[in-house]
Amino acid sequence: MFSNNAFALSKVTAVVDKNPAMINESILLTVTADDDVNRNALDTTPLLRDFIVGQTSVSSQTSMINFKTSRVTKWQIVLIARSAGQFIIPALTIENQQSEPVKMTVIAAKDTGSNTQTDIFVTSELSSNEVYVQQLLTLSIKLHFAVDLKSGNLTEPSLTGATIEKIGQDKQSDNIINGKRYRVIEQTYAITPEQSGEFTLKAPLFSGEILQPSKRRSSFLSFAQTKPVSILGDAQNIVVLPIPANYPSNAQWLPTDILTLHQEWPTGNDQFTVGEPITRTVTLTAAGLSKSQLPKLEMQSSRGLKIYPDQAELNANLRNDRLVSQKVQNFALVPSTAGNFVLPEMSITWFNTVTNKIEVATLPSKTITVEAGEGVIANNFNDATNKIASSVSNSANSSENLTAQSPAVVTEVLVQDKRLQWLFLSLWLLTSLAWLVHFFYLKQKNQQKTNHPSDNTKNVVNSGNQYLALLAACKKNNAEQALNLILPWLRQLLPVNKSGLEINNIAQAQAIVQDQSFATALNDLQQHLYGKSAINGAPSWQGLALLNAIQTVHKQQSDKVNNHHLLPLNP
Repeated sequence: MFSNNAFALSKVTAVVDKNPAMINESILLTVTADDDVNRNALDTTPLLRDFIVGQTSVSSQTSMINFKTSRVTKWQIVLIARSAGQFIIPALTIENQQSEPVKMTVIAAKDTGSNTQTDIFVTSELSSNEVYVQQLLTLSIKLHFAVDLKSGNLTEPSLTGATIEKIGQDKQSDNIINGKRYRVIEQTYAITPEQSGEFTLKAPLFSGEILQPSKRRSSFLSFAQTKPVSILGDAQNIVVLPIPANYPSNAQWLPTDILTLHQEWPTGNDQFTVGEPITRTVTLTAAGLSKSQLPKLEMQSSRGLKIYPDQAELNANLRNDRLVSQKVQNFALVPSTAGNFVLPEMSITWFNTVTNKIEVATLPSKTITVEAGEGVIANNFNDATNKIASSVSNSANSSENLTAQSPAVVTEVLVQDKRLQWLFLSLWLLTSLAWLVHFFYLKQKNQQKTNHPSDNTKNVVNSGNQYLALLAACKKNNAEQALNLILPWLRQLLPVNKSGLEINNIAQAQAIVQDQSFATALNDLQQHLYGKSAINGAPSWQGLALLNAIQTVHKQQSDKVNNHHLLPLNP
């Protein structure tokens, strides 16, 4: 009674949950064997000729009624017909037992009529079916369902030779189609083809489980059963055009239907002050380009005007089902001298995909006026004094030459800065005073002894206070205090540069010192203080690099002074 033959497999059946079925609609094929058999005993390969085989689940059950035991193994297979028409699900074999073939009718969507609607379906829509290579297009996939979903998964799109990126979060909405209410879940993807040619975007496939009320109900509880489903969307054909032959080879390829450049300044006028940072904000906006495709924005520096670019801000959003990307670039402009500065135009070449023409977005050139501040006026006054003293030295033997040359020097300085007009009378008096100073200078020159310390030696000693204060500021990572102490320290350490003038600004200090580590440290310091990153809460400035550079410069200058006064060795 308990032999293996008592439970031998004797029958295999196959049934479908619907007949006819709609194209792209899932068909649930249930195959049942009247015995407990191996889960891998069923071969579904014969189904692949006419159907897409989706999710397959296997279950087994053993029951006993009136001491009679029965065993059942059941396969549930989700099928999707590859096309509309008449099909036959072939006989399936399990351990030498075969099921009966099943005739199937699959109806195309256009033949269903207005009264026939499915409970779940998938639609997909492209922003365009013809684009240029590297032109971004958007794909919208919508899952419509009028039943309760327990679980589900929607495959991501796939396209040969293209990059695909999901945009934003899933959107949920309700929609009524032919009088039937559907819940809609929408996903949006950005697709950028990297190769030209004709391609097919694979159809999206939804696989999941829906809830079905149980036919058996009790007076206390109601139960629900699940049913696996698979829904296939429509494939999309795409034509990708190559880059036009007439597009400039030295320009970045930017296919879009709109690209604009915009700039902003901190004030309404074009007049600024020496030493005060100016923030110029340039915004590039383009539709149909990803953030990574936006070109680099560059601004050329000029003599007397340093440029410190901040890190660009990138944003991308969907607007009216179009991807709009934006790059915001801030430039900190720090003028070191007064005068007029011409900022060259900024232009970007792009290809208009609507008109199929090459276009150029341009920010025109702009002239800004930089005026001297109070500190700069004082420096100009010192420059004028040095020029007059130099003029006096060259004309020591003739007071007439001094009178003839001094007005020319004064006029040159006054032309450079209108604010020095009130110094006109003072400079004339200073001319006479400088002549007297030069007279006494020549008289006392022969009285100097060779063992007297030089002015440079004194300056190295006198610079000690400023030097120690500067080192302390660097150790405390105090950026503002360090910048304020740089020039006073250098004026005492190097009172006269190669041009015979006092050091008046950071740019001049970098040019005279000619130390790369010192110049780099000063640039980092100014970037920290003047860049936009300082406004947005950048990490605190670290003064170690500047401290090391300052120590190197101070030691080099001290060594030069000490070596100058060493006694020569005896032969």
